[in-house]
Amino acid sequence: MGRKYAIRDQGALYFVIFTVVNWIDLFIRDEYKEIIIDSLRYCHKQKGLRIYAYCILTSHIHLILRVEEGHILSDVIRDFKSYTSSQLKKSIKGNSYESRRDWLIWMFEKAGKKNKRNIDFQLWQQHNHPIELSTNEMMDQRLDYIHNNPVEAGFVDDPSAWLWSSSASYQKGIKGRIEMSFIE
Repeated sequence: MGRKYAIRDQGALYFVIFTVVNWIDLFIRDEYKEIIIDSLRYCHKQKGLRIYAYCILTSHIHLILRVEEGHILSDVIRDFKSYTSSQLKKSIKGNSYESRRDWLIWMFEKAGKKNKRNIDFQLWQQHNHPIELSTNEMMDQRLDYIHNNPVEAGFVDDPSAWLWSSSASYQKGIKGRIEMSFIE
């Protein structure tokens, strides 16, 4: 049986969502979001990842991305999710200020034990819902969706005010936290 959502063209531009298991609001602490930012920077420099848009919300991350020739997008995504999962686990366990520490680890271990693809821990949902952006209309629609997500969630009134997004780079030309490629 084929999957509706799959990366078929490794060099194409894709919209993806990385979601924490059970939609847990993990990214309420800046240090956890910094792990994501640092990993995206690394993937850009070392794995040929080109980021066209991003938004880190409390329980999920939206991205528009592709890879340079000679790289495989599905491999970069796999490595990103694996690395960030282990780093976030380490950060949660070592955070003495994390009031939800035991509960978070318990939830991620419970999810890992339910999924035979994991050994004992699962932070990210397995699927990424990749959608190939093959037209300008699709690109514009997903870009607007990503940047307006914090507004729709009630976090900010202006998309460019969300610090964990590429919106200000697009709207105001402000150099963001991640080196970006731009949809034109």
